[in-house]
Amino acid sequence: MPVTQQYIDEIREIVAEALEIEPEEMTETSSFVDDHDGDSLRAIEILARLEKRYGVEIPQSELPKMGNLRAVYDVVAERANWDS
Repeated sequence: MPVTQQYIDEIREIVAEALEIEPEEMTETSSFVDDHDGDSLRAIEILARLEKRYGVEIPQSELPKMGNLRAVYDVVAERANWDS
């Protein structure tokens, strides 16, 4: 499995747990708010879980960008320097 897909799958598990949904219910582009009833409290919980799991700091100012799985991956990958 490509590393990128492995990270996406891990992030999917983390986000699904925080949103209290099954990972299979979430696509890379489904909206956490519109499709999965996410709210700001859950967004902060997702942020905290990602920071702990990957040892990165993600400013809360990034939260508006993190509306779906692909966007979350992009933000975490940038902070964790996965692409370099």
